Amino acid sequence: MSHWIGTTTPADAGMVEFKECLRRLRDGAATDALMHARRALGVAPKNPFYLSYTGLLAAVAERRFGDAENLCREAIGVKCNHAQLYLNLAEVYHQAGRTSEAIETLEKGLLSAGRDFRIRRALERIGMRRAPVLTFLHRSHPVNRTLGKLRHRLSGAARAE
Repeated sequence: MSHWIGTTTPADAGMVEFKECLRRLRDGAATDALMHARRALGVAPKNPFYLSYTGLLAAVAERRFGDAENLCREAIGVKCNHAQLYLNLAEVYHQAGRTSEAIETLEKGLLSAGRDFRIRRALERIGMRRAPVLTFLHRSHPVNRTLGKLRHRLSGAARAE
C-alpha cells in the first residue's frame, strides 16, 4: 500500500487543475484560469464542468465565442440538469452581445435544472425583455423602440419573476 502514497491519479490531476482554474477565475485572472481549465480538460475530455468552464473562459479571456458556445453546449449535452452549465453558456452569449439567447438559455436552465436561485439572479442581472409595445411590428422598429423607451420611463424596468 505504501507505494500509493504521494502519487496522484489522472482524475486527481484534473481536479487539482480545475480547482486552480476556479481559484484563478475568482481572483479575476481569466487567462490563467483558462490555462488550468484546458489542462483539466486534457485529463478528462468528457467532463461537463471542464468543458463548460473551458468554454466560458475561452469567451472571456480570448473572445472566441464560437468555440466557447460549442464547448458549453457539449457540456449541457453530457449533463443537462446542472444549473452552472446553463449559467456558463448564458454568460458566453452575454459576453458576445447575444442577450436574447442568454435569456433563452437561462429559461431552459430553469426547466432542466430546477428553479435555481443563481439562474433567477442571472435573469434579473441580464434583464428580462418585455414584449414589443406594438406586437405586429418588430421590436427594432423605430416606433416600438420609442414607445418601449417611454414605457420604461413610465413604469420602470421589467422584473424577473
